[in-house]
Amino acid sequence: MPLKTGDRVYIFSDGYIDQFGGEKNKKFLGKQFRDIIMELISTPMTDQRQVFSTTIDKWKGTNNEQTDDILVIGIEI
Repeated sequence: MPLKTGDRVYIFSDGYIDQFGGEKNKKFLGKQFRDIIMELISTPMTDQRQVFSTTIDKWKGTNNEQTDDILVIGIEI
């Protein structure tokens, strides 16, 4: 797949999408993760870290520990 200037590529571990939380104490899941990426499409890469961090912290809440390693790498071409 050819990439062009401005394209963004994300690499992530399953820890983010497998994290339990939310109102029903369910996994975060891939659809919600993709939704975040789509919402951040025009957000500078330097600001995205805080959004990912805040989102997963809110999802976990105070009742859930982090269940796995969480890694998200975003690269802008």
